[in-house]
Amino acid sequence: MNAERHDTANRPASRTPLREHVAHSVRRYLGDLNGSDTHNLYDIALRELEIPLFAEVLLHCDGNQSRAAAMLGIHRATLRKKLKDYGIG
Repeated sequence: MNAERHDTANRPASRTPLREHVAHSVRRYLGDLNGSDTHNLYDIALRELEIPLFAEVLLHCDGNQSRAAAMLGIHRATLRKKLKDYGIG
């Protein structure tokens, strides 16, 4: 059996798109605000998404920042800057 076929065989028949998980989390977060406003939700959301995204992709790439940047579709220097900003690495 080739690797591609093996990988496909182990995948669930249906996957929930990432955007649905994000939408659920945003709804929950807004509910947790309990009527309070926030004025920097965009920055909060980006940070809360990027930190685990970068950490998991780096783990998947065995710490190889070049591979991780390629997988993310960003320049390696951008990844390094964000890792430094977030204290990851």
